[in-house]
Amino acid sequence: MTRPTRRPAAGIAPAAPPNSLWGGRFEGGPAAVMRRINASIDFDRRLYAEDIAGSKAHCAMLVAQRILSPEDGAAITLGLERINAEIAAGEFVFREENEDIHLNIEARLAELIGPVAGRLHTARSRNDQVALDFKLWVRAAIDRVDTALAGLHSALLDQAEAHAATVMPGFTHLQIAQPVTFGHHLMAYVEMTGRDRGRFADCRRRLNECPLGAAALAGTAFPIDRDATAAALGFDRPAANSLDAVSDRDFAVEFLAAAALAGVHLSRLAEEIVIWASEPYGFIALSDAFTTGSSIMPQKRNPDAAELVRAKTGRLDGSLIALLTVMKGLPLAYQKDMQEDKVPVFEAADALELCLAATAGMVADMRPQTERLREVAARGFSTATDLADWLVRSFGMPFRQAHHVTGAIVRRAEQAGCGLDKLPLADMQAIEPAITASVYDVLDVERSVASRASFGGTAPERVRAAIAAARKRYCR
Repeated sequence: MTRPTRRPAAGIAPAAPPNSLWGGRFEGGPAAVMRRINASIDFDRRLYAEDIAGSKAHCAMLVAQRILSPEDGAAITLGLERINAEIAAGEFVFREENEDIHLNIEARLAELIGPVAGRLHTARSRNDQVALDFKLWVRAAIDRVDTALAGLHSALLDQAEAHAATVMPGFTHLQIAQPVTFGHHLMAYVEMTGRDRGRFADCRRRLNECPLGAAALAGTAFPIDRDATAAALGFDRPAANSLDAVSDRDFAVEFLAAAALAGVHLSRLAEEIVIWASEPYGFIALSDAFTTGSSIMPQKRNPDAAELVRAKTGRLDGSLIALLTVMKGLPLAYQKDMQEDKVPVFEAADALELCLAATAGMVADMRPQTERLREVAARGFSTATDLADWLVRSFGMPFRQAHHVTGAIVRRAEQAGCGLDKLPLADMQAIEPAITASVYDVLDVERSVASRASFGGTAPERVRAAIAAARKRYCR
């Protein structure tokens, strides 16, 4: 009995011919939807330089170990260099049927030099190959991010130095608390982003173990030299366990965690820039370079760069959660799930580098409005703590009692509609008879900030010392 010819279901293309790079195990090819879900070339083409660098190091090691002839090694190396040039020039044709960057390069190498290309994959798997490529990419991304963070540090330090003595209001709960200096405020972000640099440096140090040579998961029977390939690619050592080497993505998660926290710090600064540039505050001005207008309101100057930096924190946080979720239930060793590791890392790195550049630009561009900052710094009874401290120093009063006395004086000034420095001495003495006219010496905002000379304090001399120390630490 003749069987009827089976037609593919509507919307599903017939299976493609088998992929020759898979070997002889498969007689038929994948369905169209399988090709689409399996292919990663649309995003992992970004790994081409790392893939070629890893292949060249692997080839050189195979030749040194007499696993590959010098002639074959030379042909492979020349072919890889030509492919690198083709991709860099935009002349390379990426093919979805070759799935990923590794097979696209291997297929093109075979076109250029023939069957010798197949010798390159000796003692190597796509599992250790992709782990290597991804580590190399993340390592380079960390270096780019550190350079960008150094640029932000320079911008912050330059502004802080120019305004080490510029008085501004310090806030808690967005309520005026005590006077500080604008330079001191910016130095808080130097500390935050300094910790970010430390986290990225830690991530780089931990990731710098080479997975190449782990092969699929068990190592290889060929007499390879993993120390040689590790050294050639700038790693500190080979990864110690072949199972872990191909299945580890801690380095990508760590990178995303550091990026997410750096994004939080940038978002906090962006939020302050938005507030400071608003009309009710008027603390800073931004130029046309970092603001936009309105389609309907001609008077508007919107701090859109800061708002977008603030918003991209969500993208960074989302990338971290996405990769944690991918990795959370995977048994050893490599699983295809890990193909989904790259997009969140690529997107986060792109977003973070853009945010760092925009933030450094805004910090350098902003012009503090010194008179307005000083005016608001004197509001809200911001020197009340100075008054309480003066009572302690002058009369040996317990601080809690001094706090109570000062609170009563603040209430009297509030009722009188004036600041503490304008409240008549008689009104203060009605609450605490021991108070003398010398109290007015501590109620001036400039004297207030100058008095905060403890280590890490806002006194201009301390701010300048902190700037000098930070330049040595971060701007070498």
